[in-house]
Amino acid sequence: MKNKYVNFISDQHLLTCIGNLHNAYLKAKNNITKKNFYSNKVDTIKLTFDSKFNGIDEEQLIQSEILRQIDKSINNSIGTFHEQILGGIKGFEAGNLSGYDIKAIDNTLFADIKNKHNTMNSSAAEALFQKLKRYADDYKQAKCYWVQILAKGSFCELWSGDINGKEYSHSRVYKISGDQFYALLSGQQDAMFQLYKALPIAIKDYLQSVEATEEIAENSALEEIKSETKTSKRTVLDQITFENYSYYLGFDKL
Repeated sequence: MKNKYVNFISDQHLLTCIGNLHNAYLKAKNNITKKNFYSNKVDTIKLTFDSKFNGIDEEQLIQSEILRQIDKSINNSIGTFHEQILGGIKGFEAGNLSGYDIKAIDNTLFADIKNKHNTMNSSAAEALFQKLKRYADDYKQAKCYWVQILAKGSFCELWSGDINGKEYSHSRVYKISGDQFYALLSGQQDAMFQLYKALPIAIKDYLQSVEATEEIAENSALEEIKSETKTSKRTVLDQITFENYSYYLGFDKL
């Protein structure tokens, strides 16, 4: 029977990958308690400028900041989503913390997937090249790829040149954009586009299959902070500032 969503993986595999990502979203939202929200210190001076210059009230502002923290934790999960999708293509498997993100079952391909092209500093890039080079040296038939899902261009090329002040090259170590890697593994030039077009439909189908009780238990950070303001009589922003910086000179007077 013809697939409903994309041609290169089963409908069930796609829905499973969407479900895994949905669970990551729920976990991220439920993790933003007041304690976790404060864990990296909130820049309330910046938030003051954001509020006044952008005309945003304090509660909306804090909710946006909470969403920003959720977004940071979700970025890694998006990379995992692509690994799981690609691992469902016949002949390939996801690494599952094995040192690589994707490999061919016959060991002719190894890949490390980064969601964005600019997520690595020079030291991380050097370490990644050395890791891919080791796979290429250990498996003489293998081609090894640094995959950039969101790349600045569409390409597949040897990865060579200066990295962290040293010259690196290998005849079977490549860098490749997300669209071309999807095409390489699936044998279909438009595979990543198929996924993009199918996602709204597949996500809707997945969400309709989820019990209402499993949907979203919202984060509690803002409610916890607002509860404190009822006693302290501070504004939301002053409450956050006091709880983060009361040990700073003068801030105990808030």
